[in-house]
Amino acid sequence: MKQNFKQKVGPYLYISSAWLIIGIIVFFPILYTVAISFTNMNIWHWKDYHFIGFANYLKAFAVLDGGFVAALIRTIIWTILNLTLQIVIALGISLLLNTEGLRGKGLYKTLLMLPWAMPTYISALIWKFGMFQNDFGLLNQVLVKLGLGKVGWLNTDLIAFISCLFVNLWMALPYMILMFYGGLQGIDKGFYESAEIEGANKWQKLIYITVPVLKPLVMPAIIMTAFVTFKQFDIVYLMTMQTGAKTGADVNTIITYAYENAFITNNYGYSSALSVIIFIIIVILTSLNQRSLRKGD
Repeated sequence: MKQNFKQKVGPYLYISSAWLIIGIIVFFPILYTVAISFTNMNIWHWKDYHFIGFANYLKAFAVLDGGFVAALIRTIIWTILNLTLQIVIALGISLLLNTEGLRGKGLYKTLLMLPWAMPTYISALIWKFGMFQNDFGLLNQVLVKLGLGKVGWLNTDLIAFISCLFVNLWMALPYMILMFYGGLQGIDKGFYESAEIEGANKWQKLIYITVPVLKPLVMPAIIMTAFVTFKQFDIVYLMTMQTGAKTGADVNTIITYAYENAFITNNYGYSSALSVIIFIIIVILTSLNQRSLRKGD
């Protein structure tokens, strides 16, 4: 009886310390965030905060001008544009790299992987101060040499958004190219030879052979990239907010918007509500993604 009890309870005792650490590191912060999301905790009510119900959640969806809804719409646009451009450009470059007899293929692949190997922080700041800087940046220096006026790359909403989009593409494309190129290596050349015998042109081979065969191979990478892009923080923050004040452009994503309310305006209750909303959105997207993958199987 005693031996049977040890066999049943013993394993749980062995992992209890691990569960305790996980509870302190993971579950407690989540529960605490949910709790203060229903309060007015901020820099002025650090100790005397009180329960205000769903006011923070209502505020998130009620403030349409420059608030959470605007940041959410911008994040969706950001994700769709990034993902679409990455897929199209990565597929095009991968097809070129897969060309038979291409000279210098190893050199091209090495050069394409360099942006992916560099730390995000370094890459973003190089682009910010080396390329997009208003007075001494390379792009404006070239424009001045050409007799054109300087451009405030990070000072206006649309241009700053496009600049951040370009930098994110520059750093994220190598991974997508690697996935597509690896998938192309696994396609049996016999498919293309049979299609040529039937009179198919290059476009038809791409649509009816390459894309269908690549889809199940690269779909996990595309889904992972979509999640990473949706949760993007570092590019937008380093490019437009890193110096302690905004550069003049408002390109907040939902993550940077939550950060701004937590650590710049110190509205902890509201930022916690934003974090809970973001968490719920990600959980919903994850469940939808798992369903689609199961249907695909």
